[in-house]
Amino acid sequence: MTTLGQRWRAYPSVTAWGGFIMAAILLFAVAPAVLSDFRLNLLAKFLCFAIVAAGIGLAWGRGGMLTLGQGVFFGIGAYIMAMHLQMADAARLHNEVPEFMEIAGIRELPSFWRPFASAPVALIGILVLPALIAAALGYGVFKRRVKGTYFAILSQALAAALAILLTGQQKIGGFTGLSDFRAFFGFKLSDPVNRQMLFFIAAGTLLLVVAAVRQLMHSRYGELLVAVRDQEERVRFLGYDPANIKIVAYVVAAFFAGIAGALFTPIVGIISPADIGVVPSIAFIIGVAIGGRTTLLGPVLGAIGVAWAQTALSEEFPSSWTYLQGVLFIVVVGFIPAGLAGVWPMLKGLLDSKFRRAAVPAAVVVDEPLPEVVTEEKVESR
Repeated sequence: MTTLGQRWRAYPSVTAWGGFIMAAILLFAVAPAVLSDFRLNLLAKFLCFAIVAAGIGLAWGRGGMLTLGQGVFFGIGAYIMAMHLQMADAARLHNEVPEFMEIAGIRELPSFWRPFASAPVALIGILVLPALIAAALGYGVFKRRVKGTYFAILSQALAAALAILLTGQQKIGGFTGLSDFRAFFGFKLSDPVNRQMLFFIAAGTLLLVVAAVRQLMHSRYGELLVAVRDQEERVRFLGYDPANIKIVAYVVAAFFAGIAGALFTPIVGIISPADIGVVPSIAFIIGVAIGGRTTLLGPVLGAIGVAWAQTALSEEFPSSWTYLQGVLFIVVVGFIPAGLAGVWPMLKGLLDSKFRRAAVPAAVVVDEPLPEVVTEEKVESR
């Protein structure tokens, strides 16, 4: 006899819709009702990290590509948005250049700033530029069959190079970055209602990203991506090009990271090289690994949980939080490879096997008489 839970799990689409509805209720109704403005803005920041983590879960968890340089694409989206907001503020004040340029003695707007003065161009740049760079990089890397540790080191080196490049560019704010944004597409950022609107935008974007990742995971492409991760040479033997399959996942992850960076800028109010370098890129990976990289919600919940723990525990233990984060990462990788999302299935499997063994009755031994041995004397007597 099937239970209600078994019938519910028999329809994965119904289960998914139920999960999305529950997540929407928590994000759009419960969170604004119980959290203060400061905590709600902090949660919006964590949701940006979760958007990046969802893309990493697709590329790393399903595709086996350890992307240690997602800070590059996160930073591209963030800086494009910051440049547009700075120029919008300057136009509103009737200034030719943003305020930080006036302080630095820069009187003429650099040429690479001018296209992003237009809101449509800035939005297109946020959506297209990270994906194009990821496509070019992925083509050069995966077509040469670079993978594993070499790909991870290369992607991390790109994040370090971008952070160093931005640090030395005073025309983009230097090491202090870009900050002091007054408005977001005409809405004042000092208004709590508008800041709540930013939270809703981040929450809705996260739900759309998770839905897109789920669709990719359950499609034929998702099956090919897992096959490339496990048996790349066999996939090539079957007539598919594993490089193209990897490039698509890498581009999708970069696309999500660029969107997350663009949302991060007005939510936090500042973007600097410290937010896009090696350390933030590794923090993304840690959140995904702890949550469970092969699952749909594991990377999202792991990124939010690690970011929340970093904020909460660093206030109490500012000097030891980094060590605690490292220990947690080592424990998960060493003893729970599937992440926290795999703890319940592991415990459930152990409990099921235990109860199954207990339910099997012991073998009952019945004393039966031994078969009679027929001898010649007995045959003659018969």
